[in-house]
Amino acid sequence: MTATLHSPTTTPAAAPTPAADRRRWAGLAVLVLAVTMVVIDATVLVLAIPSITETLAPSSTALLWIGDSYSFVLAGLLVSMGALSDRIGRKRLLLIGVGAFGAASLLAAYAPSPAWLIASRALLGVAGATIMPSTLSLIRALFPDARERARAIGIWGAAATAGAAAGPLVGGLLLEHFWWGSVFLLNLPLIAVLLVLGGWLLPESKNPSPGRFDLLSVFCSMTGLIALVYAIKEAAAHGVDRWDVPLAAVLGVLGLWLFVRRQLRLPAPLLDVRLFADRRFTAAVLGALIAVFGLAGVVFFTSQYLQLVRGFSPLRSGLAEMPAFAGAAIASMLTARLARRAGARGALVGGMVLLGLSLGMLGWLRQDTPYLVLAVVFLGVGAAEGLVYTLASDLVLTAAPAEKSGAASAVSETAYELGTALGIALFGSVVAAIYPGALGAPPGVDGATAAKAQQSLGSAVEAARTLPGAAGQALAEAARSAFVQGMSLAALCAAVLVLCGAGLAWRLLRRP
Repeated sequence: MTATLHSPTTTPAAAPTPAADRRRWAGLAVLVLAVTMVVIDATVLVLAIPSITETLAPSSTALLWIGDSYSFVLAGLLVSMGALSDRIGRKRLLLIGVGAFGAASLLAAYAPSPAWLIASRALLGVAGATIMPSTLSLIRALFPDARERARAIGIWGAAATAGAAAGPLVGGLLLEHFWWGSVFLLNLPLIAVLLVLGGWLLPESKNPSPGRFDLLSVFCSMTGLIALVYAIKEAAAHGVDRWDVPLAAVLGVLGLWLFVRRQLRLPAPLLDVRLFADRRFTAAVLGALIAVFGLAGVVFFTSQYLQLVRGFSPLRSGLAEMPAFAGAAIASMLTARLARRAGARGALVGGMVLLGLSLGMLGWLRQDTPYLVLAVVFLGVGAAEGLVYTLASDLVLTAAPAEKSGAASAVSETAYELGTALGIALFGSVVAAIYPGALGAPPGVDGATAAKAQQSLGSAVEAARTLPGAAGQALAEAARSAFVQGMSLAALCAAVLVLCGAGLAWRLLRRP
């Protein structure tokens, strides 16, 4: 039978009283606010990249680490934090994470150097890892009925995907009036609201027989994930000749192998890897990973394209990306209905195909591409991402036993965050590899200035301002053209990858 959005064996719970019903939906609003804060933080920094480049002068490698250190650490800890929430209580860990998120936001806002900002973003990732799995697993506690839960997850998914799409707009609004650090201070009033309302409205939920929290498993999973992502990132950027790249790759594979081996032997594992025997579970995780992997790297550079190539202000750039926000919100809310009509297989694969085609359109982007084309692309990307992410989250949650919902939710979030980190790393590295060669050394530009311009598009624009008239204009134009070449190739690579992922998901969800 074709997989469905919700488990057909789940029986409806007794109807709650009107007061309890209002409290449950108010609790969902708290969870939606929490997940929105975390996902906005993943993308709000995008429009601030030019300002950060001007203020902190990071290298091209440091610039990528500023973008993806948050997602790397978050991805590395999600499984462990999801299992911890099953043991100590999902509400408790959520509130601890919210408080830590506020402290890390303050550190990031006033970062005096690239290294400080990277470290602060990593701390935000640690805090975010305690929040994300708890939000999804608490939905299962609030909504035991499968149909009602599917609706709640649709709302949650709309917040997650639309929040990520809205991040650039929020950043643009702030950057019109304040310095780049203000994008982090936005979190503080939200955190105050979450601590008060979360403590009041959310129920406590945990595994009644969780077993021991295995620290060795935590070490293996985090080491394996971060080392493997580091190896992919550095190999894409610098090749495999450096001694640390193969070492990190071996360490990553070894760490993940030891983690899986240990989970199969523990009586109470952090993650029951046998869940991957369920085709719905595996297809959902891989679908979310591949879809976000293809999307994240390209979108990371779209804001730079709008500002530094097209000359848009931060606010105008954020507004230009609004179709993605609208598409994500609408598609997430309609996911349950689409899955009931087309089946989970048709909806998931259809969303991935739409995402692949939309990213492929970005491969033909030029400096003077009409905005209408961009708007259509953003709408398609947002709608596809909202559909895939929401459906994958529901498939993962309903395929797992209720007592393991924290760890299962963490797998879904890990796929999302790991895909984001890998996308930024790999496709960012494609741009970084193409850009210097395509730029070359424009006539009339001295060697030192040309070397600075080859570091990044932001550096080239700054260097062009120091040159007289025609030379500066020639350098800026050459840099913009080189950047667009790199971004177009990255988008085409992403499209091919996502379409291959759609074929894999179709096969996994085929009729037995």
